[in-house]
Amino acid sequence: MVSQEQRRRQLAREKFLRQQQRRTSARRKARTRNAAIASALGVVLIGSVALYATGAVGGDDDKTNANAEVTPSASASGKAPDPCDKPAAGKATTQTWKKEPAMAIDKSAKYTMKLSTTCGEIDIALKASAAPHTVNSFHFLAGKGYFDHTKCHRLTDQGIYVLQCGDPQGTGAGGPGYTIPDENLKDKSLAGNVYPAGTVAMANQYNAQTGQGRNTGGSQFFLVYQDSQLPPDYTPFGTVSEAGMKVLKKIADAGAQPMDPATGNTAPNATVVIDKATVTES
Repeated sequence: MVSQEQRRRQLAREKFLRQQQRRTSARRKARTRNAAIASALGVVLIGSVALYATGAVGGDDDKTNANAEVTPSASASGKAPDPCDKPAAGKATTQTWKKEPAMAIDKSAKYTMKLSTTCGEIDIALKASAAPHTVNSFHFLAGKGYFDHTKCHRLTDQGIYVLQCGDPQGTGAGGPGYTIPDENLKDKSLAGNVYPAGTVAMANQYNAQTGQGRNTGGSQFFLVYQDSQLPPDYTPFGTVSEAGMKVLKKIADAGAQPMDPATGNTAPNATVVIDKATVTES
């Protein structure tokens, strides 16, 4: 005959086993879900550096998935004081467009993009003649206030060194609703498969393993703050000024947060918000 104490211990053991089974099952499901997301949006290995999809899949909206963009990424850690100011009052736009804007820039002219951020001003000399579709798109989007009040949602500080911005959602899943073609992938500055410090380039959905995802740039872009080994798959369309590089270094020195498993992002510790973006002909 089983005593009351033995019965109590048996029930406790059974409860413990059930809890362990539930936890194991939950971990297995999470791994499967993350693997499926990575597979669906593209996983590319470059040496020891992973390029993975920036966009979190929100529901079954194909347009949302199409706007998710890929850029170099690596896990990061460390916490430093926030060196940046509070964002200006206002909210990011949710406006999208069905097609790429008509060409409205002079390809032979010089253009500059100014990012007035919470961490300082970043001036970027744009390559209109080499990447006209990209520069024209940024000219259009900046004129619509598309980048205003948007967070720079990713900072990588291992293997490759970039700050990624340009998504009003702040998750890596957002975009303007249209895509633009890849351009300038044979730029002489990319010699040796290195994106040199100061390069500004487009994020996209290209997957080198499958060869799919060309011409999928939208609004997300990344600023290289230290020479980074990358294949020439990302449209280089601008160069950061010397003063702008000091701002990027300040942001990078503050480090990045641990990877968010929901989005795959390693957000900067610094509060990097583009208060205002302007593109002007110079």
